Amino acid sequence: MLYYLLYDVLRQLNPNFGPLRVFEYVSFRAVLAAITSMVISLALGPFMIEKLRVLKFGQEIREEGVRAHQAKRGTPTMGGVLMIVSIGMSTLLWSNLAEKYVWIVFFCLIFHGLIGFLDDYIKIKQKRNLGLTSKQKLVGQLVTALVLGLAIIFWGGYSTRLSVPFFKDFSPNIGWIPYLGFMIFLMVGYSNAVNLTDGLDGLASSTTFVVTSALGGLTFVTGFTAGAIYLGLSPNPAVWEVTIFCAAMAGACLGFLWFNAHPAEVFMGDVGSLALGGSIGCVAILIKQELLLTMLGGIYVIETLSVILQTSYYKMTKDPVTKIGKRIFKMTPIHHHFEELGWKETKIVFRFLILQFLFVLLGLATLKLR
Repeated sequence: MLYYLLYDVLRQLNPNFGPLRVFEYVSFRAVLAAITSMVISLALGPFMIEKLRVLKFGQEIREEGVRAHQAKRGTPTMGGVLMIVSIGMSTLLWSNLAEKYVWIVFFCLIFHGLIGFLDDYIKIKQKRNLGLTSKQKLVGQLVTALVLGLAIIFWGGYSTRLSVPFFKDFSPNIGWIPYLGFMIFLMVGYSNAVNLTDGLDGLASSTTFVVTSALGGLTFVTGFTAGAIYLGLSPNPAVWEVTIFCAAMAGACLGFLWFNAHPAEVFMGDVGSLALGGSIGCVAILIKQELLLTMLGGIYVIETLSVILQTSYYKMTKDPVTKIGKRIFKMTPIHHHFEELGWKETKIVFRFLILQFLFVLLGLATLKLR
């Protein structure tokens, strides 16, 4: 909205006023979007946290979980609403709303957030650590991803070729039906992956800041045709404005981290983690970096694989009499394994954050190794 006011409207009234041209540049508006999103989070954070306390929207902690986490029982949750508001307002203020991909990522954020909101709300009302059943949540995620995938396809201008890391000239075309399934898998997978990562104070918000910052840079380059061709990416000027959305996500993560750092004053809840994860998957799809996201989001992948391996191994080794199986890790997701080994929560978060930086740097390095 401010884009139209400051650039289109005012420039038409006074075309000779050169300084307004700065709002034409995506890079400048991306910086403003990140700052705006962070400022909104910082400004509204204390009010929202107090409101959540008054409403008694406190986190329930499962009894079989990490014992040290029992002290966190009652900490306000659903702080992800603050992130969605910050990202949404900043995106609407600074992006060119005539671009269709801006609306795709915007509604991806909102729809996934609604699923998480229902899940969190049921947990709070029923005073237990389980909200929606796994089937209910999965159906909601599948339907959301399907609608968004069809919107991407039928709005046109989108290729079904895969961009494969390390290979410059290898870009297989897998067709619409398989690609639609792949898009659904990515959005559902990453929404759940970020949800699994959100188990320690500041872990999901800090690692997501790193990932969304990297995606913002890739989105900017993808929309800039000359830069995309130079790096061997699939140029698509239509995604350029999505850079604003990525910047807004990064700013919201920093703003939320102010309150979510240990000891956390508020948790993001499923409303935040599902919204962020689904949006990350959606952005990666739009810029044709679906496979590279596996490296960029390395911590998400590790957290998810730890749960899959633990569950599979437990079922495979289950005794037919006792119905008890063996475990690879002391507890999953894997950040809880390190807690059980005696690592301090802050040490785990900082070490995982360092690893996330490493994964992003390695992922970006592959652009020159094609």
